[in-house]
Amino acid sequence: MTGQIIFDPLLPWLILAILGGIVLLAAGLALARGLKGWSLRFLAGAVVLAALSGPSWQEEDRAPLSDIVLMMVDGSSSQALGDRAERTTTAADALEQQLKSRANTEVRRIEVPDGDGDSGTLLMTALNDALAQEPRGRIAGIVALSDGHIHDMDRAPDLPAPLHLLHTGLPDDWDRRLIVENAPAFAILGEPVTLTLRIEDMGALPEDATSAPLDISVDGAEPQRYDVEIGRSFELPVTLPHGGRNVIQFTVPEAEGELTDRNNTALVQINGVRDRLRVLLVSGQPHAGGRTWRNLLKSDSSVDLVHFTILRPPDKQDGVPVSELSLIAFPTRELFMEKIEDFDLIIFDRYKRRGILPSLYLENVAEYVRNGGAVLVAAGPDFATAASLYRSPLSTVLPARPTARVIEEGYVPEITDLGQRHPVTAGLAPESDEPWGRWLRQIDLETERGNVVMSGVDDRPLLILDRVDEGRIALLASDQAWLWDRGYEGGGPQLELLRRLAHWMMKEPELEEEAIWAEAVGQRMRIIRRTLEDSAGPVTVITPSGEEVEVPLTEISPGRFEAEYEGPEIGLYRLENGDQSAVIGLGPAAPREFERTIATGDVMQPAIDSFRGGVLPLVEGLPSIREVSAGRPAAGRGWIGLTPREAFETRDLRQTPLLPAWLVLLLALALIVGAWLREGRR
Repeated sequence: MTGQIIFDPLLPWLILAILGGIVLLAAGLALARGLKGWSLRFLAGAVVLAALSGPSWQEEDRAPLSDIVLMMVDGSSSQALGDRAERTTTAADALEQQLKSRANTEVRRIEVPDGDGDSGTLLMTALNDALAQEPRGRIAGIVALSDGHIHDMDRAPDLPAPLHLLHTGLPDDWDRRLIVENAPAFAILGEPVTLTLRIEDMGALPEDATSAPLDISVDGAEPQRYDVEIGRSFELPVTLPHGGRNVIQFTVPEAEGELTDRNNTALVQINGVRDRLRVLLVSGQPHAGGRTWRNLLKSDSSVDLVHFTILRPPDKQDGVPVSELSLIAFPTRELFMEKIEDFDLIIFDRYKRRGILPSLYLENVAEYVRNGGAVLVAAGPDFATAASLYRSPLSTVLPARPTARVIEEGYVPEITDLGQRHPVTAGLAPESDEPWGRWLRQIDLETERGNVVMSGVDDRPLLILDRVDEGRIALLASDQAWLWDRGYEGGGPQLELLRRLAHWMMKEPELEEEAIWAEAVGQRMRIIRRTLEDSAGPVTVITPSGEEVEVPLTEISPGRFEAEYEGPEIGLYRLENGDQSAVIGLGPAAPREFERTIATGDVMQPAIDSFRGGVLPLVEGLPSIREVSAGRPAAGRGWIGLTPREAFETRDLRQTPLLPAWLVLLLALALIVGAWLREGRR
């Protein structure tokens, strides 16, 4: 039970102060005039002012409350290194019992797991949540059992009591890690890109090593080993082997005695892109569709176009030698013999043999295809004649031969069943209420090999795609694609079709007909398998630890199968399905928890210093606990301090007025009458 005088004024304190000044002034004037009752007048005013201030006697019935100690137990991944987890659990249990045995003390044990994704140890976030649930006036201390590497110090709260760190490291802990300091997201094919890496040793090194081995693997291939200097950044030039995503894995073999190898690996995913696509367009004669190809290729800023056009009609016989027909000497030998390998794609648009390109040049074009080049033939009526390109050395790579028949009638091009699954034509089929416009000419062909993805009159092959050794070739049996470009009878997807066709021939990865890849979001990957087959078997997922998991695929659209898979661990995954394989990295190869593994108090030191707390190693034993006053050092050698809060709960509250109204009235009247009588008697 405690008591105190409190005031509840009937008027603001400013007005009471003004009234007090008036009372003093009146008493002073009375004294100056020699009135004997001045003191009684003053006392009467003081009684009234005291009554207006509302004095009361307040009594409280208090019940003492216990102190609360918050114990933050770090259970993140880095705490599983060595015997840290066992040491932490044993120390936490013993400390909890020691605190509970103290009088007037409660313990709140808060487990701090890994943060979501790769956010690391969010100890300060957990501490904020714990402080929000407890009265700050009862917090006597905070004890954290951790390696000291937390990743949310920017969320450190305003602490109400001392914070102590009992770190779980050992004096002889050491670790080696690999750091990728610089890695671009994109690189140009055929040009080296520079990556900057560093190998760093931390902790109590058993010996002064100057170098360490480094293994480098691209897309899961057999790694190559190099010897790298420790502690110094080095630049590594890398040339990407293919377009699309390239996954490069760097690994430093685990050294004897280091804490973990989880930070010895780095994954770098770089997209390979072409700098410039060089295209050679050979137009056999001027026609309405000639501009279509030129506009398509010139609309892409990444395409360098060389256009070779024969301007003299084939029926014109004026005796002028072929070598003198161009305004300038066209470098046919240089283009078709010396520089042909520099082109990514060659297009023959309604071209026929007329002596301008000798058979030797066309034979070189066929060899160019076999060695990995690409040729597209857009056939016109001349393809069905004796001057056809099929009657040249190119016939060895062309997928179909002409029957010498040219069909002159209207028809609507259609996507074949195979074309529904081929990436060049998949999804191009028109909606039922929006049919494509007609084409008016088709060259009759007999297919010898390849994939027919579009058909025309009476299901005759219209567009055939084929692979020849390392290269690719396409044959379009019509010169009427320009009708779609002009919007004839509603037009059609001419631009998208020709764009896909050109990019498939230039081996763009996203248009491969047989492919497997994955798209990652966090630890979940979406596996995509594209195939020309009617079905696809399950995908074999090989985890970073070597475990094989069979994942069934579901057909999403013709030729496209997908599945979702939740990766159980962070690292490099390999996907295999038939003869197709791919690799993908989930999360960073070295998670945030393993960037730094040597226990330290430096990260938490600003929060610890705010109440003069301490950092003590658990390996030296559990510290003793003392009571310290606020503002005094709260830690020392082998001990940590708690600040008693002396908090209480008010159960009952009573107030008694010190100047009731009747007493104030009686005193004021008595003093006023006394002053009047004394002055009247004079």
